[in-house]
Amino acid sequence: MNGPVPLVEVVRDGMREGLHHGSVVVLGADGSVLRAVGDVDSPMYPRSSNKPAQVVGMLRAGLELPDDADVALAAASHNGEPDHVRRAREVLRRHGLAEDALGCPPDWPLLDSARDALIAQGHGKRPITMNCSGKHAAMLATCVLRGWSTEDYLDPRHPLQVALCDAVADLCGEQVRVTAVDGCGAPLFAMSLTGLARMFRNLALSGDLRRRVADSMRGHPWLVAGTGRLDTELMRAVPGLLSKEGAEGVFAFALPDGRAVAVKIADGAARGRAPVAVGALRALGVDGTALDALAEPPVLGGGRPVGAARLLPDVF
Repeated sequence: MNGPVPLVEVVRDGMREGLHHGSVVVLGADGSVLRAVGDVDSPMYPRSSNKPAQVVGMLRAGLELPDDADVALAAASHNGEPDHVRRAREVLRRHGLAEDALGCPPDWPLLDSARDALIAQGHGKRPITMNCSGKHAAMLATCVLRGWSTEDYLDPRHPLQVALCDAVADLCGEQVRVTAVDGCGAPLFAMSLTGLARMFRNLALSGDLRRRVADSMRGHPWLVAGTGRLDTELMRAVPGLLSKEGAEGVFAFALPDGRAVAVKIADGAARGRAPVAVGALRALGVDGTALDALAEPPVLGGGRPVGAARLLPDVF
């Protein structure tokens, strides 16, 4: 079985400084594998890339979110900007819940300016500003609507988590099981990289609740991530694209016709995702000037660009 292969080179002042290894799979519109690089069959942790499937599970379990913007936030790894926090807080309020019901850990907003504003106001880390608070608010809302307990909603044996596991398995087309705890404290499901790509293909093509999640994210890309984030920029740049990053170098997207890509950067480097994502889009015939700015994340020296992370030429 193939292991991770070189995908991205890091160049500083004209000299190669390092390589990011990883794996990538590309599915055609019919679901067939067009390109497989590295290990695309072994179980891996999709991290937050599985959030859209988890939201499908919540909706199937009875979650009612009339506003598609709230659906997008439920699938988000948001920056913790004021409108992200306000919307998550409002979901809790509408279901009779306070912030202390959140089971995600306290954290700073991902966006530096949002973090600095909290510090200036005398606030510390909060669960509501943690990037997964939208998902956790939606999980709690599902429990309230179903009459399930909220104190133990993160237990893998809780009916909510059983429903989410079933939805993830359905969408990725593989048997999955809870094998770990995610960074936000929720159960984490393992699947293959091919299964992750299949999940996004199913989200993009299906006409039921799965399609609603996809359309909500595509319609509200800023809520899915936020200012300056890869998901937001890509979904704004490519009409109909559905994309979602995950921690530790995971990334997946699907085009409206069902072509899908999943990426895992082996060393977990976030900067390796964008060059591979843009390279895959271009290999699939998608282009545009908006992608140019994302293709080569800069390497800084003394606060100014002195190099870049670049896709190796033989990946696609």
